[in-house]
Amino acid sequence: MSSPAPVSADQTSDYGVLRWLVAAAFVVILNETVMFNALPELSADFDVSVASAQWLSTAFMLTMAVVIPVTGWFLQRVPPRQAFALAMGVFCAGTLLAALAPTFAVLLLGRIVQASGTAVMMPLLMTTMMTLVAPQDRGRVMGNVTLVMSVAPALGPTVSGLILEVASWRWMFGVVLPIAVVIALVGLRNLTNVGEPTASSVHLPSVVVAALGFGTLVYGLSELGNPEASRGVALVYTGAGVVLVASFVWLQVLLQRQERPLLDLRTLKHRTYRIALMAMAAAMAGMFGSMLVLPYYLQQVRGLSTLDTGLLMMPGGLAMGLLGPRVGRWFDAHGSRRLVLPGGAGMLVSLGILTQIDLTMPIWLVLVAHLLLMASLALIFTPLFTMGLGAVPPQLYSHASSLLGTIQQVVGAMGVAIVATLISTRTTQLLDDGEDAVTAQVGGYVWAFGFGAIVAVLVIVLLSRLPNRPETTLHGAAPHGAVSDESLPEPLEA
Repeated sequence: MSSPAPVSADQTSDYGVLRWLVAAAFVVILNETVMFNALPELSADFDVSVASAQWLSTAFMLTMAVVIPVTGWFLQRVPPRQAFALAMGVFCAGTLLAALAPTFAVLLLGRIVQASGTAVMMPLLMTTMMTLVAPQDRGRVMGNVTLVMSVAPALGPTVSGLILEVASWRWMFGVVLPIAVVIALVGLRNLTNVGEPTASSVHLPSVVVAALGFGTLVYGLSELGNPEASRGVALVYTGAGVVLVASFVWLQVLLQRQERPLLDLRTLKHRTYRIALMAMAAAMAGMFGSMLVLPYYLQQVRGLSTLDTGLLMMPGGLAMGLLGPRVGRWFDAHGSRRLVLPGGAGMLVSLGILTQIDLTMPIWLVLVAHLLLMASLALIFTPLFTMGLGAVPPQLYSHASSLLGTIQQVVGAMGVAIVATLISTRTTQLLDDGEDAVTAQVGGYVWAFGFGAIVAVLVIVLLSRLPNRPETTLHGAAPHGAVSDESLPEPLEA
């Protein structure tokens, strides 16, 4: 496997092109959660059940889980401009198809096409950023990338709520399409190829096992979170997914001996990357869980409208976005510990407050708790991404980015499944004890936020083990774009 070509001084001094990659990734990843508020309207328009309408979100997540594991191999063999053109072209085609969809099946197909383009964008952005940006600037630049990884999904329900208040669901795609087209055209004009593609054949059995494994696992987890699905069938799919993913891992370990893995797992040999990956996964589970529970509580228990719910959750998303670049600069100046440890503590406090929800908790306190949660996650995510990816050698950037994106999809589905199961279990218990339906429902939400608080404790433990500076900085990185012999990982044994 060849390493990326050295980056020139002119390239490293001008990071402006990354703004277009960030903008493109933000637009496409926003669509992962934009359907949450539109499901009731879509269910009525197409005369399908809410459970069937939920497939518009589930299929998007499934497609992401299937495609992302392949992007590590893909991005090493396709220049960035061609990868960007393909990703944005596919996304725009899917968006147009969804906007004009005459039937539910066509709309579902449009979402799948959208997700196929989205799956390439995030690893492309992360890989290009790590290749182009000098180590001393990565925190600052990664702060902007945080907008994509965390703020875009967080703002999805808010954006859809605002659009649905004044227009039909089709405008969720009609508004996005021209923005995506403009970003694609301007990005193509400004984006230059960084690094040299490597030529090798794809290992088709790995592609098949990855698609079956990650797709089946995410589907099983999604069905576990669906109260209308069969729990037994969902467990079978989840178990089968675990076995297939384990088979995929074993296959990649074997292929690493021949230097041709589809997803190079030698990224996991780097301790800082492992810790960052686990902490990111736990924090994402807490964030996705709160994104699921809070709208239900505000709308079903407190009687807020879709628009009011979106507006109440907007400050948290905006706070995360505004803090991202600043956190990056603070990280460059002071390292990780002054950021991630207060962030972990804030996450725990905010979720602890939400475990006290009831029928009369002041709405302003819910707003403060959500705002604190999003601000705390902003303090966590930027250092984690920067530390984790900075710990691997350049030839593994694309694989590290792909693994991070894959884990995000699996953890998102897992967090939703666990939260939905806890809500259902506790609600049923309280109903059996004679509580009224609303009180029982609130009890289920309390358990869900309690799970988030437990996850926050795990996040704090992992963050306490994170170094203050990236390993490459601590131990002396090779010149930017160059790969030293010491940075090359040893092959894993099967």
